[in-house]
Amino acid sequence: MTEKLKIVLVDDQSLCRRGLSELLANCYGFTVLGATGGIDELRLLLDQKPDLLIVDLRMKPLDGIALLEQLRREGYETPAVMLTMSDSETDLSNAIRAGVRGYLLKDMAPDEVVDAIRRVAAGELVVAPTMTVKMINLLRGDKSGQEPKNSLKLLTEREREILQLLARGESNKAIAQTLSISYDTVKLHVRHILTKLNLSSRVKAAVLFATEQNTPKEDTTSR
Repeated sequence: MTEKLKIVLVDDQSLCRRGLSELLANCYGFTVLGATGGIDELRLLLDQKPDLLIVDLRMKPLDGIALLEQLRREGYETPAVMLTMSDSETDLSNAIRAGVRGYLLKDMAPDEVVDAIRRVAAGELVVAPTMTVKMINLLRGDKSGQEPKNSLKLLTEREREILQLLARGESNKAIAQTLSISYDTVKLHVRHILTKLNLSSRVKAAVLFATEQNTPKEDTTSR
């Protein structure tokens, strides 16, 4: 029997906490350990070792980002998903810097939210479909708002394999074992990937891969 995913919800609005709690409780594979709007109660819930936090952005007295930063300083490393009404690129940037594994919007369909949470729990980096272009532009420092043009096509087949494993959270050592290549070869490929994509870290490369994979492809079947 597959172990259920243990989740803690953090939102200062009781209606939102209740709605999301009921949604997840009725879905196979989830256990909601608790829902709270305060950091003291949250610390008690964290003692139950949840697999994932789902955190609202706009909260008082601490917003979601400040809350996560406070928890990290206290040594809590539970992966987190931001669930918010904000489609601001600045909020997205701040959330990614705070280490969230997902950035979801409250106007997403319930089944989309559930699917995204499952994907985050499986190790993916996930953003709301309407935020993918903003994420890609953010990672490239492009403020034009235009969709980038197939940057992953710059990579070789091997580099794409390695990038896919990076997006799953694999270490260089694990990638080397999976692909039966040396650790130094993996490091060299990662360096080439970052250079080609003009990115400064493997985390940004992983996020770029995840977001471009989720960007809707142009339909050419009618041409």
